[in-house]
Amino acid sequence: MAKKKKLKDYFELGDLSASLVLKNMPFVLFLSFLILIYIANAHLSEKKVRQIQVLQKEIQEIRWHYMSIQSELMYSTRRTKVANSVASEGLRIPKGAPKKIVIPKKKK
Repeated sequence: MAKKKKLKDYFELGDLSASLVLKNMPFVLFLSFLILIYIANAHLSEKKVRQIQVLQKEIQEIRWHYMSIQSELMYSTRRTKVANSVASEGLRIPKGAPKKIVIPKKKK
């Protein structure tokens, strides 16, 4: 009859298994190092993606603010709006075309 194996028997290392593990220890350490680098790179890239999303949202809000200010400026600089605001100063819009003033050059 076969001998029943206990849980402890599965974790014991024989002479061959121990030498195999010790012989491949540098490779196992190298793989562990690569895994750590991979995990760190994934976390760093996720952090950068979150920063990019925050900055894109901020740019969009600033662009909306710029467009609202620009539309207010365009409305406030319309000819009728300017004429109404300077009417209290006594200025008015001329009805005719502007006149050109020509100064003759002096000869030497």
